[in-house]
Amino acid sequence: MLTELEVRDLGPIHHALINPAVGMTAITGETGAGKSMLLSALGLIRGMKADAERVSAGATHAWAQGIFTVDDSHPALEDAAQAGAESEDNQIFLTRQVAGKEQGGRSRAIVNGHSVPRSLMTSLANSLITIHGQADQQRLVSSAHQREFLDQYAQAGEELAAYREVWKSYQDAQATLKQLTSDQAQLRQREDYLRDSLEQINKIDPQPHEDEELKAQRTRIENSARIRSAFVTALSCIDPSCVDANDEGSCSAVDQVARAQSAIEQISEIPGMNEVVDQLSAVSDQLSDIVSTLANGLETSEGSDADLDFINSRIHELAGLTRRWGPKIDDVLTWKKNAQEELDSIDSSPERIAQVSAECEKLAQQASKLAHGLHETRSGAAKRLSDQVNQELESLAMSGAHLNIQVSETAERGKLNSTGWDDITFLFSAFPSAPQRPLAKSASGGELSRLMLALELSFATSQRTDLGQYAGEDDELLPADPNRQPQLTFVFDEVDAGVGGSAAVELGKRLASLAKTAQVIVVTHLAQVASWADAQFVVSKNMQWADQQAQGTRDTASKPGQSDQQNQTDKAAEALTQTTVTRVEGQQRLEEIARMLSGSADEISLQHADQLLRASKLERRA
Repeated sequence: MLTELEVRDLGPIHHALINPAVGMTAITGETGAGKSMLLSALGLIRGMKADAERVSAGATHAWAQGIFTVDDSHPALEDAAQAGAESEDNQIFLTRQVAGKEQGGRSRAIVNGHSVPRSLMTSLANSLITIHGQADQQRLVSSAHQREFLDQYAQAGEELAAYREVWKSYQDAQATLKQLTSDQAQLRQREDYLRDSLEQINKIDPQPHEDEELKAQRTRIENSARIRSAFVTALSCIDPSCVDANDEGSCSAVDQVARAQSAIEQISEIPGMNEVVDQLSAVSDQLSDIVSTLANGLETSEGSDADLDFINSRIHELAGLTRRWGPKIDDVLTWKKNAQEELDSIDSSPERIAQVSAECEKLAQQASKLAHGLHETRSGAAKRLSDQVNQELESLAMSGAHLNIQVSETAERGKLNSTGWDDITFLFSAFPSAPQRPLAKSASGGELSRLMLALELSFATSQRTDLGQYAGEDDELLPADPNRQPQLTFVFDEVDAGVGGSAAVELGKRLASLAKTAQVIVVTHLAQVASWADAQFVVSKNMQWADQQAQGTRDTASKPGQSDQQNQTDKAAEALTQTTVTRVEGQQRLEEIARMLSGSADEISLQHADQLLRASKLERRA
């Protein structure tokens, strides 16, 4: 239950603190006094979109906080704890802060002192408080909202979620099957292309890096004369015998170094000569290595014109592959691998089609079975809800009015959608001889308001699973037990629009009946409804102080040529207007009920108000 609602700097409300009653709380006040801002505050802590324009003039932030007290088993406690916002003393604090336009207009959602995503706040609030207003009446004329309302009444959420999961899988499988079957021609063309391409690549059989190696080899052959000349010249200088086998007698650089080394070894006793010998030995080894490298190069530098023709032909073949699937041979080989995998997949497409087709059939059967279960659940709930609403309508001075909720299968039973295969229609007749027609065509504003209330009372009753079976219009209207803690809070925003007379009295009685087992907060203009409340709060504009301040400014600014100042004064008066929320009891409440009855608290209206309050109190205790 909502134990406290505090609002700061939201529209004309600079500060308001409300402690609703355990049972029924009435919020009253003149039209335009600011009751809607209290509902806006409740909307903020329920996670609705924030509007920076609603921050009070001169304030930097608007702030709203609701404190809810629940029992140990309430799921909101665990949900908050899982988000790192554990509760103390079974209290849940939902706080919302909205920055003004100049501060960026950003909002912050806070649960138990911890910043949380707005979606989490919405989830928690939805399990704690439900708000119903005139907008809900208009939404209820749509078939989609009628289905949603019936599903909520039937508590079919888990059943519907299970169906939608299977239905989604069925839709995905159907899309896959359609893709497979509709693209057969394209697949065949693709298959032919892949086979031809792989045949060409396999015929040439390229190897990794082959194109680069062949180009390097071709370069060597094309420059073989120049390369060979360089090798020969170098070898002739170092070791002529490697170039000309008949020139063994020539004195090579290797031999010269060897002779020098031998000569120095003869005088090694001279200091420093051993180092020279070692140096000459190292030079000799290096020259031998150089000769070996140059000799190998000389041998490989030889290439025939036939070798060059073969290399050019091979490079040309590889270039044909790289132009189509390159730019390099490695890219061609990667494309070949991927193409083979794709071809294998296409080859198995008939088997894949059969597999997906069987899967579609299986999922269709599962979805149909779940849809049938939903149909049965909805049909049973529709009968119970219709009977309960008709009973409520009797108590709301609409004797003879009748609601008939029809749950019918679609014309094409096998055609499933995201909600099953049911068409939900709320048919209404205002009196016995009237034909049953859809709500949008059969109910006036007042009738729709009372019908909506009857639906909400029936829905609220269905949620009180821990309180036993609803006893109907013969419920004893005992005062609410102040020690109990209702788990649900219902807020009704002017659902009494278009209602008056005896119907208004019955409306208040039914709300009081609901308040025995749930917390009820009702925004109302009817004294007949407010008189049933356990607590009453009056929302009013404090204009007197603002006008006095503005008048003082006007007196000093009402000189000729001061029209701009006059405009600023009017704006100042508007900015100083404040909305206050006050709990009224005793004489104050009597006067408020009198005002609601006749517009003023004269002697006659006060007597009428006193009679109304006494009658409500007596009937609740009867």
